[in-house]
Amino acid sequence: MFYFDKIEGKNILKSDKLDNAFFTTRETIIKSKDPQNFDLVKANRELIKKYLQVEKLIRPSQTHTSNVDVANFDRDMYPNTDALILNDKRLGIFLNFADCTPIILYDKKKNIGAIAHGGWRGTAEKIGAKTVLKMVSDFGCKSENITALIGPCISECCFEVGGEVLNKLNESIGNNERISEDEKTFADLKQINKIQLEQVGVKDIDIAPYCTVCNNDMFFSYRNENGTSNRHSAVLKIK
Repeated sequence: MFYFDKIEGKNILKSDKLDNAFFTTRETIIKSKDPQNFDLVKANRELIKKYLQVEKLIRPSQTHTSNVDVANFDRDMYPNTDALILNDKRLGIFLNFADCTPIILYDKKKNIGAIAHGGWRGTAEKIGAKTVLKMVSDFGCKSENITALIGPCISECCFEVGGEVLNKLNESIGNNERISEDEKTFADLKQINKIQLEQVGVKDIDIAPYCTVCNNDMFFSYRNENGTSNRHSAVLKIK
């Protein structure tokens, strides 16, 4: 179950399934290209580093791929990377969102975590499931031991897409129903990512009930805010 907590009076969104991960809100923004927010972003990053008790915060350069990398203390650049695996206690990682689906993964037994960025392209390419499989192959995790948090994103109520997009999303979960490429309909990224995670053996999944369009007062929405550069973030450390 999701609930709001605070860092020095500023809201973050957490799940009772994981105490080492959370989602920022408008108050705790740590990614923006708006000069008016630069000081706030800098202050919030220091606040979150202190809260996590980590030495560094690392993020990849997200470009709507399905590429997965591993965070390294001595490396700051992760180009064309939309999922990052964490196995270093000195680091915190974060990825940024403004309608796309945030997926936080954590294996409590192996103490290995990850965050994936599931826009519709990344979702169609099963980025969450690919990240799980890399955790399994490279770090000896077991899918059944992984907890997944699917964070606030654009919900089905507001995510109108064309038939070509929906067909690709349906194909990613083995659904062969097709509609005309010219037809408009709605897609549920949260449920599609959930199904993909279940298909690779993840059982413990918590889904945030918030839509970034409907709950735009708490989270950022690219669609609803005319291409805003502001982002809320998924944040993770390991224990």
